[in-house]
Amino acid sequence: MAPIPPGIRLLVSFDRDQWYRALTFVLTFLLYTSFHLSRKPISIVKSELHKNCSPLSELSTLASSSGSQEPSLPSRQTDMDCSWKPFDKGNYKQLLGAMDYSFLCAYAIGMYLSGIIGERLPIRLYLTVGMLTSGLFTCLFGLGYIYNIHSLGFYITVQVANGLVQTTGWPSVVTCIGNWFGKGRRGLIMGLWNSHTSVGNILGSLIAGYWVSSNWGLSFIVPGLIIAVMGVICFLFLIEHPNDLKSISAQKSSPGKSMVQTKHWNGVNGHTEVYLQYKDNKAKSYDTELLLPRDSVCVPVQPVVVVKNESEPSAISFMGALQIPGVIEFSLCLLFAKLVSYTFLFWLPLYITKAAHLDAKKAGDLSTLFDVGGIVGGIFAGVISDKLGKRATTCAVMLLLAAPTLYGFSMISQFGIGPTIGMLLVCGGLVNGPYSLITTAVSADLGTHKSLKGNAKALSTVTAIIDGTGSVGAALGPLLAGLLSAGGWDRVFYMLMTADFLALLLLLRLVTKELVSTKSHPISAVELKEH
Repeated sequence: MAPIPPGIRLLVSFDRDQWYRALTFVLTFLLYTSFHLSRKPISIVKSELHKNCSPLSELSTLASSSGSQEPSLPSRQTDMDCSWKPFDKGNYKQLLGAMDYSFLCAYAIGMYLSGIIGERLPIRLYLTVGMLTSGLFTCLFGLGYIYNIHSLGFYITVQVANGLVQTTGWPSVVTCIGNWFGKGRRGLIMGLWNSHTSVGNILGSLIAGYWVSSNWGLSFIVPGLIIAVMGVICFLFLIEHPNDLKSISAQKSSPGKSMVQTKHWNGVNGHTEVYLQYKDNKAKSYDTELLLPRDSVCVPVQPVVVVKNESEPSAISFMGALQIPGVIEFSLCLLFAKLVSYTFLFWLPLYITKAAHLDAKKAGDLSTLFDVGGIVGGIFAGVISDKLGKRATTCAVMLLLAAPTLYGFSMISQFGIGPTIGMLLVCGGLVNGPYSLITTAVSADLGTHKSLKGNAKALSTVTAIIDGTGSVGAALGPLLAGLLSAGGWDRVFYMLMTADFLALLLLLRLVTKELVSTKSHPISAVELKEH
């Protein structure tokens, strides 16, 4: 007999639950990757909506000066022709900032409602509808190029609608991943998983950059189609909770011939329970006949489920979620941390275009290094916080280092590509590390806090409150960047450094509480004992 290949040995070493857990991890990773992939094109296309027309203007001026025409008129006409109306005027930065603000403001407002709604609806259907509609609105933005639409109202309306439907994503995927994974090594698992944000940004930049110079409409249409396809995959394969597999297991483990009919009766609290009906008396054993009458009898497949439903937890209220210790502090900290991260997300390619004098595609490709650093920073933050058992302290140290690094980036980025690449990687790690940790491991910890007494239905609401508050900063950051950049990019970086220091100050109480704690062991060990 031939020996079993090592790869097959590895595959069969995992049980069914581990395979389903891996499926949930990979699927939710890909689902939210598509969300960020569809958000990124606007930052790449900005430099195409308002081009640097000076080279074209000089050529036009030289051509006109050789003739009898006045040089200034052709130059002005060239400026208007090479940019996309209405972003061809001097206030283009404010208009581009308004587009960012409309999306992010709608996202921030909708996020508070999304978590509450998501806990009361099937997550799989809720997430599927959100992804399909998000794909629709992303494609609509790109159709503005194909159908030559120059109305600012059209683009802002599409951005607002897209911001609202994209709020279905984050609470849903965090709830799913929290249902499937326990608290052991949560920082590491969430750090790895949360790299979908940076992976989505990288893929979005590469996809949008491929078409930005030739047909920027496809920079939106292709990501829109991708997130719509992922919505269909979500509908077909997403398993919200391990308990959803129990009915399948019960049916497979039941005797095949003696139980030939399945009935659904109303159990405790109106929950539907599965019963199997005996019809063939010959198939019953002697012991079964002693327990059951001779006529057809319905017996429950899993009586333990009926007992469990007697104490079915209810969804937590908004105010109840705010009373969980640490929710307010981390929410406000994320407001400023996300302000910095999203300012880079929406304005970094344009800044590189102006500072390094690169075209839109090269600037978009270079900006992906910020997200590469973000992947490393998120994983590093998760591992360190697991090891030390101090989430707030880990975030605080990274925020403290991020502020001077941002100043260094603003200085070094003017000295060429080499130093810019290095600083992009470092800035990405320090900026996105705390952002990643708070939105994943911290949210999951607080959503399953010991004060909830095992009520896991708070996870979606807590996640929505934290990320919704952070999204307020995400809305303000790009808007302020659009206003301040008119007076020079130095003002933008001063704003980002100030936001980092404010985020640090908001964590000082929690940091002090962690440092004075007499015990210093991983969070997973503490929480497993408490629950």
